[in-house]
Amino acid sequence: MKDLRVNGKRLWDSLEEMGEFGGTPDGGCARLVGTDLDKQARDLFTEWCLAAGCESVSFDKFGNMFARRPGKNNDLPAVCTGSHLDTQPTGGKYDGVFGVLAGVEVLRTLHENNVETPTPIEVSVWTNEEGSRFKPAMQGSGVYVGRFDLQEELDKTDVDGIRLGDELERIGYIGEAEPGSRNMGAFFEAHIEQGPILEDENKTIGVVRLGQGIRWYDVTVKGRSQHSGTTPMHLRKDTMVAAALITQEVEKIAHRHTNGLGTVGFMKVFPNSRNVIPGRIDFGVDLRNPDADTLKAMNDELVAFCEKVAAERDLEIEVDNYWYFAPVEFKLSDDVEKAASELGYSHMDIYAGAGHDACYMSDIMPAGMIFTPCEKGISHNPAERTSPEQCEAGANVLLHAMLSASDRIAKGK
Repeated sequence: MKDLRVNGKRLWDSLEEMGEFGGTPDGGCARLVGTDLDKQARDLFTEWCLAAGCESVSFDKFGNMFARRPGKNNDLPAVCTGSHLDTQPTGGKYDGVFGVLAGVEVLRTLHENNVETPTPIEVSVWTNEEGSRFKPAMQGSGVYVGRFDLQEELDKTDVDGIRLGDELERIGYIGEAEPGSRNMGAFFEAHIEQGPILEDENKTIGVVRLGQGIRWYDVTVKGRSQHSGTTPMHLRKDTMVAAALITQEVEKIAHRHTNGLGTVGFMKVFPNSRNVIPGRIDFGVDLRNPDADTLKAMNDELVAFCEKVAAERDLEIEVDNYWYFAPVEFKLSDDVEKAASELGYSHMDIYAGAGHDACYMSDIMPAGMIFTPCEKGISHNPAERTSPEQCEAGANVLLHAMLSASDRIAKGK
């Protein structure tokens, strides 16, 4: 087993082929959940998994997919891996997709070498990880572990009022199984880093020890729209100035706290006219930190500052922390480190700056993550790049980490 290796060229060719569904002229990919492109990607995943010896490829009531390869004792919990096939509207070809197809490559490698694993092996595709067309992010895995209510999430609509449940039904990917009902004992996710650290440190593998905590906010500032040429400065209720002050404070909050991150990346201005003082602004705030107490302190500072600005400028400011993702400790990191060491890959400990499906899966079972480098740390961008060699290394670590976990579960450890 120690000499077992994946086929790197086959993995890379599969990544390129999957990238054709929604491929863009600039080398990126735009494949949103519930679209015809989503269906095509899911169909191809199913075809590949069945050809690689899976006894079934099924999906639950939220469209989460599970390809199952039998093991020696199929009553034991399965060792699982997976990620997502949906992308950002202007995304790359590797975010999420690498994790799914690394899992497919594990299946192919086991199948062609006639390896009987002690436990079943499963590869999953989680619905709407990106949260681009329907919010929130990591929706499918969140429903699976009970973070989100199934019916509420199926009823979510996109900007055109189209319901997610209707779209999943239209493309044929709503099943009968209840989310959370599978017998799983361990979960791994391979993923491009989406940051510059591994490349900067010249490391092949990132052993992900922690998942960063995240708080997302919808902030609404209400003032009064008036003519920009006739309203004196001291009589204005200018929401743009308030939004600018809060945006600056988000940056300051991030700098005040170790490992803090703060971003304002979305904004709507009403009425959005050059000679009208904005009467309302809606914008999003993203705060992140790997420490829960620090993230709470960042939250409190944001809320207090918004209250201060509202009082000083006679405005209404609403702050809705509509999504909180607690920091995660990955309990299978040692399996990842052991596999990387035995395979001879350079590696380092790292934490996940973005949210991932493995973070939610850690609610209900031991989980681990494997990071591989991406060029200049660029992701969520058509310029997202990695290499065949980096993907091959990550898939090899995934293969051996899963084999180790399967052996341990079979031994009752």
